[in-house]
Amino acid sequence: MAINRDSNGYTYVFAIAMVVVVGSILASLAMGLKDLQQENMKQEKMRDILVSVQVMEKDQAMTEAPELFNQYIAKRVLLDAGGKVLAEESGNIPSKAQAPEDPFNIDVQKQYRSFKANVVKAEDMKYPLFECSKDGKTFYIVPMVGTGLWGPIWGYVAFKDDLNTIYGATFDHKSETPGLGAEIKEAGFQKQFVDKTIFEGSEFVSISVLKGGGGKADPHGVDGITGGTITSDGVNDMLNNTLSVYATYFKQN
Repeated sequence: MAINRDSNGYTYVFAIAMVVVVGSILASLAMGLKDLQQENMKQEKMRDILVSVQVMEKDQAMTEAPELFNQYIAKRVLLDAGGKVLAEESGNIPSKAQAPEDPFNIDVQKQYRSFKANVVKAEDMKYPLFECSKDGKTFYIVPMVGTGLWGPIWGYVAFKDDLNTIYGATFDHKSETPGLGAEIKEAGFQKQFVDKTIFEGSEFVSISVLKGGGGKADPHGVDGITGGTITSDGVNDMLNNTLSVYATYFKQN
């Protein structure tokens, strides 16, 4: 019997068949690329951590990150919301499936989204910390995440061995306005943090992102972004909220 290619039935069957075939191809491609995507994300995270401690540059190839990370990052620490050590790891990083509680495998951005959605309580959040050995000195790198004008912002801040003075910082964003809030990812904004301190004596004071200038002369402040007030406020809140947890650990050590 001849097939009527002009019938509605044929059109429906053909459309369904195409959806099934194309869907199967896309699913296979996604599965095949999953490992590569995860490795790229891992290398990018390593690079960002190393950028904060001035081991790598932001535009340096991510493929160089694993070797440098193993060379410079001596210890991976996981803290609870009270600054108590939950775990300490070193050596090769296992996959997230093998060791979801490894400090490197904690997804602070996902955790922050869950917190904002009231899925995770503040007291249940976990905070990674990375110890870096460089030039005979120890540096401490902490990840952070917050909210800008249009979406999430995040970064890493590296501290000198006094656990007070900032050695380097790197920030990034998902969708801040170019020329305004997006300036948080530029060197001019990030270099302001070098040699700033988060304690006044034994009191935690964080780093303030100041409006209208004045940050250069303030040991605990940096200048905000002109025209990027909401993003600057987001960075300010991110620093205060995140560093207050690490400050407890810093004072104990």
